[in-house]
Amino acid sequence: MITSTSNSQVKEIIQINTKGKARRESGLFVTEGIRMFREAPADRIEKIYVSESFSQNEIHVRVLEEKLAQCGKDRLELVSDRVFAALSDTKTPQGVLCLVRQYRYGLDDLLQKPAPCVMVLENLQDPGNLGTILRAGEGAGISGVLMNRGCVDIYNPKTIRSTMGSVYRVPFCYTEDLAEGIAKLKKAGIPVFAAHLQGSCAYDEPDYHKGCAFLIGNEGNGLTEETAALADQYIRIPMEGQVESLNAGVASALLMYEAFRQRRQG
Repeated sequence: MITSTSNSQVKEIIQINTKGKARRESGLFVTEGIRMFREAPADRIEKIYVSESFSQNEIHVRVLEEKLAQCGKDRLELVSDRVFAALSDTKTPQGVLCLVRQYRYGLDDLLQKPAPCVMVLENLQDPGNLGTILRAGEGAGISGVLMNRGCVDIYNPKTIRSTMGSVYRVPFCYTEDLAEGIAKLKKAGIPVFAAHLQGSCAYDEPDYHKGCAFLIGNEGNGLTEETAALADQYIRIPMEGQVESLNAGVASALLMYEAFRQRRQG
């Protein structure tokens, strides 16, 4: 059992949890909590860390044994409660976390479904918004998420928690050149829509049956003029009162579920 925060594994986890550079160099990310642990793909788990008190709970032990049967008992590391508290990124640790190998998707992976629905994000900064978009996107059956490098790190612990497991299942990728990525979507026959205050029509008017890509910009500044200009059409979300725009996660969910609604109705 690891009982010291000076342990090299403990130091590595803390670095991966807090530093984007450490995540990039290691190719790993941290998932924490019982739900995220249970849903983690066994073949991507590098190491599992459980607190001493977690290992003494019969219900938790059954969950742990189920996962170890899939990925191997050699992946398990027991740590003291004090050390686990130092490892945790949350105020109330659940006693289990694991190191998971990062995903490597390309734009082609986002286009595998018939009539793809892709979220295209520019300079999104809030980890909760990004996590919400992945989670809602899974529910709405999107094909994936394309982001520029100005977006928050998807492996940020706050983003990971916000996805509630969807990070394991929704394809995503970053691009150095967002304009080039959008051009590839268009070449694949996918109409591109920008959520914009100057939208010429309401978001539920266009036909999304044949595929769609929605451009969502920074929480404070929206889309840059250059990126917005790449859209085939501006759409808007009608609003009452003095509200000018919605939270990026909420706006994205409305758009994704409208595409989902249309497809379900045939």
